[in-house]
Amino acid sequence: MAKVEPGFLATAIGSMPHTSPEPACQAVLKFLPHLPAWPQLPKRSFHEGMYVQFGEGLPGVVEEGERIYIDTNRDVDQPLRQLQDDYEAMAVDSYAISRERAAGFHAFLASRMGTPWAVKGHITGPISCGLSITDQERKPIIYHDIFSDALAKHLRLKAAWQEKKLASLGYPTIVFVDEPYMSVFGSAHFALGREQTTGLLETVLGGIQGVKGIHCCGNTDWSVLLSTSTQIISFDTYNYAHTLPLYPDEVKAFLARGGAIAWGIVPNDEESLARETLSSLRDRLEEAMVPFTRKGIPLRQLLSQGLVTPSCGLAPLSPEASLRALELLSQLSQAMRKKL
Repeated sequence: MAKVEPGFLATAIGSMPHTSPEPACQAVLKFLPHLPAWPQLPKRSFHEGMYVQFGEGLPGVVEEGERIYIDTNRDVDQPLRQLQDDYEAMAVDSYAISRERAAGFHAFLASRMGTPWAVKGHITGPISCGLSITDQERKPIIYHDIFSDALAKHLRLKAAWQEKKLASLGYPTIVFVDEPYMSVFGSAHFALGREQTTGLLETVLGGIQGVKGIHCCGNTDWSVLLSTSTQIISFDTYNYAHTLPLYPDEVKAFLARGGAIAWGIVPNDEESLARETLSSLRDRLEEAMVPFTRKGIPLRQLLSQGLVTPSCGLAPLSPEASLRALELLSQLSQAMRKKL
């Protein structure tokens, strides 16, 4: 794969705590001018939740109140055939993400930008979606072969449509596949094996033509994600710094073939954020890098093939705290870039 060298620019994972898209976009563009990410606004509406946002048009989908599920008793033969045809033709225009479900995305597209290095999008991945969206009996659809396959193809088309719209802004694109539930991989709570898991992920990743990333904000078997076609691995460095160094050979090989690491070092909970300063976060980040430099990965490579982000989405914060998080993130990026 082509080498990804963001030079430790700052970007966001996705969600913001705002209920109005304009101030969320303004904050992102102010603090992350080089690599802005469109803001998801889950507090604005149930439809902007990360599992509902991309479910629009999924064969068999039902929304009742604040529940989304698949009714497997419905006749979905025709919708499934149409999805397969669209998947084979990469006919993405029928897979738009509506303004109702992504007000921040549409406001972002209409925003005035400077000259960013790239613009970032994100979509919930097939593992997390497949575990969160259930059938009518509350069985996760990831355990229905037909519907898990349909979900992955549906998300591939949604990701491709999103990337097409972002690319229309005239800048390079990065799209992350967000997989918080990869933290259950290998546990008794998850029944899929490695091959099935990577197969679903690759279906979605294959629809992204620009730079592609995977974000997981928990402990997981990183060897699985490092073995995919992703070009960026994004992890919660603040809470799980000890997890990625458990796979030194895989990380070294990933960087050698041009991959990048997104270091999620700015916390997304108010109590932790209130304790931190630029200096304390820089110390914590540099400490997190030590296991890699001890394994022979040069610091310069970690920085040049690196990004810095919050630990996860910022929706859990107040709007005021989210601005402080972004400001610290911006300052930390600048401080680390000086090392380059």
